[in-house]
Amino acid sequence: MSEAPQNKPLNLRSLARVPRGKRIAVMKGQDKGRFLDFYHDLLTASWPAFFLQLAAAFLGVNLIFAMLYLMDRGGIANARPGSFADAFFFSVQTLGTLGYGVMAPKTLYTNLLVTAESFSGILTIALFTGIIFARFSRPFARVLFSRIAVVAPFDGIPTLMFRAANQRGDAILDASVTVSLARQYTTREGVLMRRFQELKLVRSSTPLFALSWTVMHPIDEASPLYGLTPEEMDAQEMEIVIMFSGVDENLSDRIYARHAYWADEIQWNRRFVDVISIDTGRRIVDLTRFHDTDEHGIG
Repeated sequence: MSEAPQNKPLNLRSLARVPRGKRIAVMKGQDKGRFLDFYHDLLTASWPAFFLQLAAAFLGVNLIFAMLYLMDRGGIANARPGSFADAFFFSVQTLGTLGYGVMAPKTLYTNLLVTAESFSGILTIALFTGIIFARFSRPFARVLFSRIAVVAPFDGIPTLMFRAANQRGDAILDASVTVSLARQYTTREGVLMRRFQELKLVRSSTPLFALSWTVMHPIDEASPLYGLTPEEMDAQEMEIVIMFSGVDENLSDRIYARHAYWADEIQWNRRFVDVISIDTGRRIVDLTRFHDTDEHGIG
């Protein structure tokens, strides 16, 4: 009897590093609800794409009304009969409530169209204003994670360490972090799957996060990393996944950040250099040395 074939592993670089607002994956076979999710798409689109979509919607509305105005050749005073350009710019003036006074509706049909377009303009402006405000008001974290993690003795125990800093320099309240280990795992049936295990931390939360925070996981007998070598971690495609959350003191809203480390981004028997100092009574966090390590001291 031949062995059951194993699924080919996916050699993916971290999903936790996908930029904020970008899709992590392309979903196939979605239900019809995806067509109603345009609000989420507008919030997560880049600013150039967002303004292009708004411009396309604005032009589309005016093109539709321009064609409707052309159905009544004499409905717009002082407009050239059959002129699409005049009808289009009259629509722009109506939608924007500009009222230059050069062109004006003459017939009942055109007045009814102006009424409908004015109402549409109110809704359009309200919609655009709300979406733009929602994009500007969304809270997001400016938490910096060290580019590498290190493994070094701490209180006599090998400890996985990385650090984070709040680049804004203000306070993040009730901050917490969870660290998980993702690894390739093959079941007895030969099915290859991605498995997550939470790593226990020395300190997983802090009431006030403003400067630098070194997050530590002791690699003792209870740790999934116990006894593993860098080569074994790389062979199992191990990934350290970090999820951070806290309340921004100024925005009074919860913010989130995520990061990940792969096996080749973990340095062994190294420690972070100190980046905190005091100058004229003020605490200084030197982010230019935030990713530096040496063989002495802990930052």
